[in-house]
Amino acid sequence: MNDMTPTSAERSAKLEGMGCKRKRVEDIRFVQGKGNYVDDVKLPGMLYGDLVRSPHGHARIIKIDTTKAVAVPGVVAVLTADVLKTVNLAWMPTLAGDVQMVLADGKVLFQNQEVAFVVAESREAAADAVELVEVEYEPLPVNVDPLKAMAPNAPMIREDIKDKTDGAHGKRKHYNHIFSWQAGDKAAADAAFEKADVKIKEFIVYQRVHPCPLETCQCVASFDKIKGELTLWGTFQAPHVIRTVGSLISKIPEHKIHVIAPDIGGGFGNKVGAYSGYICAIVASIVTGRPVKWTEDRIENLSTTAFARDFHMDVEIACTKDGKVTGLRCYTIADHGAFDACANATKWPAGLFSIISGSYDFPAAYCLVDGVYTNKAPGGVAYRCSFRVTEAAYCIERAMDIMAQKLGMDPAEFRMKNLIRREQFPYTSAFGWQYDSGDYQTALKKAMEATNYKKLREEQKAKREAFKRGGTRELMGVGVAFFTEIVGAGPSRACDILGIAMFDSAEIRIHPTGSGICRLGTKSQGQGHETTYAQIIATELGLPADNIMVEEGNTDTAPYGLGTYGSRSTPVSGAATAMACRKIKAKAQMIAAYMLEVHDDDLEWDVDRFRVKGNPERFKTMTELAWAAYHEVPPGMEPGLEAINYYDPPNFTFPYGAYICVVDVDVDTGMIKVRRFYALDDCGTRINPMIIEGQIHGGLTEAFGIAMGQEIHYDPEGNVTTASFMDYFLPTAVETPHWETDWTEVPSPHHPIGAKGVGESPNVGGVPCFSNAVNDAFSFLGSTHIQMPHDHWRVWTAAEKLGLHG
Repeated sequence: MNDMTPTSAERSAKLEGMGCKRKRVEDIRFVQGKGNYVDDVKLPGMLYGDLVRSPHGHARIIKIDTTKAVAVPGVVAVLTADVLKTVNLAWMPTLAGDVQMVLADGKVLFQNQEVAFVVAESREAAADAVELVEVEYEPLPVNVDPLKAMAPNAPMIREDIKDKTDGAHGKRKHYNHIFSWQAGDKAAADAAFEKADVKIKEFIVYQRVHPCPLETCQCVASFDKIKGELTLWGTFQAPHVIRTVGSLISKIPEHKIHVIAPDIGGGFGNKVGAYSGYICAIVASIVTGRPVKWTEDRIENLSTTAFARDFHMDVEIACTKDGKVTGLRCYTIADHGAFDACANATKWPAGLFSIISGSYDFPAAYCLVDGVYTNKAPGGVAYRCSFRVTEAAYCIERAMDIMAQKLGMDPAEFRMKNLIRREQFPYTSAFGWQYDSGDYQTALKKAMEATNYKKLREEQKAKREAFKRGGTRELMGVGVAFFTEIVGAGPSRACDILGIAMFDSAEIRIHPTGSGICRLGTKSQGQGHETTYAQIIATELGLPADNIMVEEGNTDTAPYGLGTYGSRSTPVSGAATAMACRKIKAKAQMIAAYMLEVHDDDLEWDVDRFRVKGNPERFKTMTELAWAAYHEVPPGMEPGLEAINYYDPPNFTFPYGAYICVVDVDVDTGMIKVRRFYALDDCGTRINPMIIEGQIHGGLTEAFGIAMGQEIHYDPEGNVTTASFMDYFLPTAVETPHWETDWTEVPSPHHPIGAKGVGESPNVGGVPCFSNAVNDAFSFLGSTHIQMPHDHWRVWTAAEKLGLHG
């Protein structure tokens, strides 16, 4: 071989494929301010929409007077529910099988609910007119406590379904009841508790929080009356779903609806569903014949668009006296707000909450979830997690710490004793999930060694003694969390939304010169899809990643897909990408065999080329084969080099991680200092280590915000008291700790490239790790569980209840 001929390793490095720390190609436009967001869409004759919202948490609407608003110069129209009824659009279906008011019809059910939609020539005129819409209300009793929702005298939230006895998942227990859902084996779990040496029971609340993406929800609707076509630009995590839902609601044929999701400034689940502003903008464009833009402000975003969590969990663990878990039970009340608008697969009204057995070998387990209506905003999305997995992980990780405390065992050692062992994979949990792969003990050992866990506990012991002597007013807490997430929704036998299976797709077209384009059914909101999908293709097809364009978000060009949320992009669309590549590769192999005058089986793949076995000097590179595909194909073969794949995964994927956090708590001020946070993740095959690290940093920062201060809080009258960043904690660089990241790599055996997904893992594991650290600080004083969020006031109050302030 010529010494100047690049080696396989050198050719591989040049491709910048999987495993390469390739720089994000998206950032070239973002850092120069050249992104293209919905707010950048400006069309000739465009109007602006703004919403009139209710100041009440629950009230009957007596009268709406739009006279003064319509008289404002520049106002074109004011829509109310009565107007929407004329086109049968006063209510819309939710992703959970419920119905929801587009504009308040007869009464309002939560504060800031949409009441009327003003359309004007400018945003300023629309805002002025909003203030002049006069609404007469008759206040009604309010309930914002889900634990009181099914009381005999509770205020009736949904009068429209008061006589409905059947819900989407069985009989309704009460007029405020939505569903009951259960999983596991109740009899086996009950038997385990009857025999148990040791039992714990704790009421654990995961407070209502909000994804609060940097960019709020917005859209531009443009209806062409001549063609009868609607074009909708918007902040959509699932553009094809929006197109289908839009067609079902508006009765416009789906082929005449064009949905475009340009660059999106963060989603985190907040931009999955359909909101009233979208429907109103569409109706307004149809009525006026002009494009209409709707953009919500921050208060609207925080107080009305999809919330997350609000799970109230009674959890129990049964255990032997030597620390082996034998049973798990959990009863949960899920607060869904005024409408059931959760973004869950149809069969799973409580999402994938039955992953609550976590990473542990529970022989018996059972959970029951009741969903209820309250006078709060609807939603229930998976805020940087897979459908209710974060709630499950927080619950089991707190419960494991509480049991370890009762047993007098170290939390890490207690976990180590109960983790699923490597030889048990594929492991079927007590809830029936089949965990694909893992090496949990190795991950936890690595985390403990990296943080010198034993030394941390020795330091903590010394500080506790000093605290008892009065030598310090600071407590040290060490938090441990070991989580398993279930992502990659999902297998069509288990997952659908509105009857559409949760597959996903990739279409790849290789051009004659060896570059190509990949179009997908997912939609990036900052995850770096344009970078990582190209890396998969680079490795699979031997073409440089820089020569591959990745395109998402346009329903006219992208194959149908279910979008990006629940860490499903890599597990589902990433798999579709690899499978489409393999179709292309198989065709390229036949072309190469024809050109080299050998049989297909006489060729072998080498990084970026097919070469003749035993004669590596004879080869054809993928770039050469791309050219040949357009003029030199074998007789009877179609020209071109392209493929499409719709991937229906055989199973979910199960990424996991071991996290350790060290905090110092000042009992006199409630101030918490995060001294150290170590996060080890196993996401299977690592496509781009730099992007993985960035995703983990972002997820941990959001976990820090949730654990240490975030809460969408309502007072008893239904007023949202945390509807701006003055009151809702958003971590900045000032508060955010330093993150240490690490990894192990156990590929998924059923995924084409072995990848599992990682974007949401740090939020799933980070929240319980922070909370365990804070609770651990107080545990030696007899405290069992301090509810989140762990802001200064709540921590100070916990210290006060323990008598630490004299």
